[in-house]
Amino acid sequence: MAALIIILLVLIIAITVSCIKIVPQANAFVVERLGAYRTTWQVGLHFKAPIIDRVARRVNLKEQVVDFPPQPVITKDNVTMQIDSIVFFQITDAKLYAYGVENPILAIENLTATTLRNIVGDLELDETLTSRETINARMRSALDIATDPWGIKVTRVELKSIIPPEAIREAMEKQMKAERERRESILKAEGEKKSAILVAEGKKESMILQAEADKQAVILAAQAEKEKMIEEAAGRSEAIRQVQKANADGIRMLKEAGADEAVLTLKSLEAFQKAADGRATKLIIPSSLQGIAGLASSVKEMLQDPAKDAGGQGEPNYRDGE
Repeated sequence: MAALIIILLVLIIAITVSCIKIVPQANAFVVERLGAYRTTWQVGLHFKAPIIDRVARRVNLKEQVVDFPPQPVITKDNVTMQIDSIVFFQITDAKLYAYGVENPILAIENLTATTLRNIVGDLELDETLTSRETINARMRSALDIATDPWGIKVTRVELKSIIPPEAIREAMEKQMKAERERRESILKAEGEKKSAILVAEGKKESMILQAEADKQAVILAAQAEKEKMIEEAAGRSEAIRQVQKANADGIRMLKEAGADEAVLTLKSLEAFQKAADGRATKLIIPSSLQGIAGLASSVKEMLQDPAKDAGGQGEPNYRDGE
């Protein structure tokens, strides 16, 4: 009996423990009772009835990504290409996801291929290559509507790669090469143009600086010449002032010495001699100098006949050379 009781207690504890369930974060449990849907457990601690209740499905509520293999599609202009797509989705309703479709991932893959063929079939090759964002948006909208009854929300669709036929790839590579060469030529021409402009600007600046230097040199030379002329004029003015000062000092000294009429007359004769040495053909002699001429004649006669001046006796006594 003791052993039986222990076995019963162990069975009761095991059944009780099995009925306690903990749902982790970002997960949901779909619970069935006797094979029928009963409830959906969210995050936390839960208890189920033993034997009659069971967890039918554990659902991951995180955002998931599925990378599908390349799908062959035909464009509007009958070009067959391979397109590789990626789908991001999230389960929003665990019940619909558990009972809506048998294999949700396979269903999304087939639905993605079908939607992609429908969208690309309305576009030409060039539009397909240049309208990737438009294709992504249209596919996401279409897949989101189609998967909503399955409890799935498509959050994003990306075209991973678009692979056109070999011949078209070669033509596209040649076109891209020509485009790169054209851009290179344009950039090279723009660089040469900018270089020429910079050289011209440099020459212009150099000429402007040279002209400015020449202008400053002329201005400095003119200023030097001006200062030279000013200095020379100042020197001449100083010389004239000194001469005038000397004359004034001479006259003052004569006055202070009490010079008589004879000295003044001799000064007048010196001034008259300087005037006679000029180039003028006519001289106007003041009346006060007429007596000076007579005085000069008398002096001349006395020098020529000194004996006569002594009483009229004897011959003139001249020395050689006189």
